[in-house]
Amino acid sequence: MLKAQDDGNVFGKVGTSAAEVEKALNGRTVVDAKQQGKYFWLVMSSPPHPLFHFGMAGWWKIRNVETAYYKPTKPEEPTWPPKYWKLRFETAGELKSQHAFVDFRRFGRIRLLDCAADDIRNVSPLTENGPDPVADRDILTEEWLVEKLQSKRIPVKALLLDQANISGIGNWVGDELLYHAKIHPEQYSNTLSTAQMKQLHKSLHYVCSTAVELLAESDKFPEEWLFKHRWGKGKKDDPKRLPNGAKIEFLTVGGRTSAVVPSVQKKT
Repeated sequence: MLKAQDDGNVFGKVGTSAAEVEKALNGRTVVDAKQQGKYFWLVMSSPPHPLFHFGMAGWWKIRNVETAYYKPTKPEEPTWPPKYWKLRFETAGELKSQHAFVDFRRFGRIRLLDCAADDIRNVSPLTENGPDPVADRDILTEEWLVEKLQSKRIPVKALLLDQANISGIGNWVGDELLYHAKIHPEQYSNTLSTAQMKQLHKSLHYVCSTAVELLAESDKFPEEWLFKHRWGKGKKDDPKRLPNGAKIEFLTVGGRTSAVVPSVQKKT
């Protein structure tokens, strides 16, 4: 059984409706689940296939299963269906489970892709997105990244956040890999040295692969990561610092607040 609550943002802005999704998916069989960057989809036994994007605050909940990778500031109410649900369903068979897509800010999106399962990544919107650092390691090679960096004259942080270039890199991930690569986020992409681009490629795969392997459980991230010390901007006379005393500063790059360690990340 699948139910959807009509929402002009979540469904309407991508050309579908709750009623259309209910009609297309009820009684159908899920055979797989896949992702590319910030998108994920359920592969059905036949088209159409539902494609999801969490936006800024969307989440996938499973009844009686803790799926959050962070601790909510307030305890969640143990009620079902959960608050702000947009789509929910219960699986059939002996091992029943209940699932819900929730989004209180309504920036998430749910759409239907009417194509063969093997063609999902070759149709819009996925075809407009760049390779995924984890799923597409064979594409996102050092040579590929060098060509991409040299083809544009924009701050390197802005290039990394643009999903048309690389899928899945969000704000903190961009800051983390630039910190490991010792590159300032404002440095123009086409001015990076060969050594910097080589290190950026290594850092990109290291940070993304590590986060995925740890299932994004931030408590398990390495203690030396910037992520463990960046949150909260601190006071003017008491800035955030790394355990070694290095100061963390914040600036806006590509329209996003960026954490940078000036003693490590210098413009060249």
